[in-house]
Amino acid sequence: MKLSHFNFDLPKDLLAEYPSENRDEARLMVVHRKDGKIEHKMFKDLIDYFDEGDVMVLNNTKVFPARLFGNKEKTGARIEVFLLRELNVEQRLWDVLVDPARKIRIGNKLYFGEDESLVAEVIDNTTSRGRTLRFLYDGSYDEFRKKLNELGETPLPKYIKREVEPEDEERYQTIYAKEEGAVAAPTAGLHFSKHLLKRLEIKGIDFAELTLHVGLGTFNPVEVEDLSKHKMDSEELFIAEEAADIVNKAKKNKKRVCAVGTTVMRGLESSVSSERTLNSFEGWTNKFIFPPYEFSIADCMVTNFHTPKSTLLMMISAFAGHDLTMKAYKEAVKEKYRFYSYGDAMLIL
Repeated sequence: MKLSHFNFDLPKDLLAEYPSENRDEARLMVVHRKDGKIEHKMFKDLIDYFDEGDVMVLNNTKVFPARLFGNKEKTGARIEVFLLRELNVEQRLWDVLVDPARKIRIGNKLYFGEDESLVAEVIDNTTSRGRTLRFLYDGSYDEFRKKLNELGETPLPKYIKREVEPEDEERYQTIYAKEEGAVAAPTAGLHFSKHLLKRLEIKGIDFAELTLHVGLGTFNPVEVEDLSKHKMDSEELFIAEEAADIVNKAKKNKKRVCAVGTTVMRGLESSVSSERTLNSFEGWTNKFIFPPYEFSIADCMVTNFHTPKSTLLMMISAFAGHDLTMKAYKEAVKEKYRFYSYGDAMLIL
């Protein structure tokens, strides 16, 4: 498969700027791999496709307010800093993206907050756009993190051109988010409401959680026609023994295992035993799934609608089959489904 196989025309007005009014009332396209049937539902209808003993695997990562706005020393130029990854707790070192990148050099200091109470120094130019910053802060680590949370804002994806609004803080987070560390939400999970989770629980659906801290690498454009040459950024992944046991029991009992989101699917496929069962895991994964690919763990998945040529679309294509995926996407454009992070959802059975 080549990069050009994953291109399609996506009208700009189908990129969702806002979430649906109620989480579980986004639209849901149901795609049946067996016979190619496509149904149009609402997200809360998801419950009709699952039975007692089936398992849904959720990514419980929590988005932190990763976008900061500061001013450069001397010139006062406004600089956007996007926190990517904490490198060293004691030294307060972070990998970041800065914008505009060309104005920032090693040794520059940046000031944050109206009282300029947080200062950072650029100590390394790691990549063309990336930098390493050392935050200069006298308080304890907890106070420092509190300060970052105070000054940071919800890191909505770049395609959303509007200002961040108060409701984004809650809506760009799944209701089961626990483990802080993501700079982007695992968006398929945004559609689950407390009410829907309760109904699924009452029906006897089991839940397993893993943690995959979503990085910006997920959205990095693929710039090579030969997909085998694309390198995914590494992301931190934790799968507890308990979660592996829940999944393996369902598989043994011939029950459905549903991956809620591409991050969950990538996490599951990063830790498969030789018997094609799930192992516990603690570490980093840079797994890139594109067709052809044989999946070992999940047999259905929930996902949002992704942008052309994205690694996420490639994974969906590997799971649902390329022709069926492109047919479903064509239908989604025709029926004006909303795309991307705040968009509608797809259930692939």
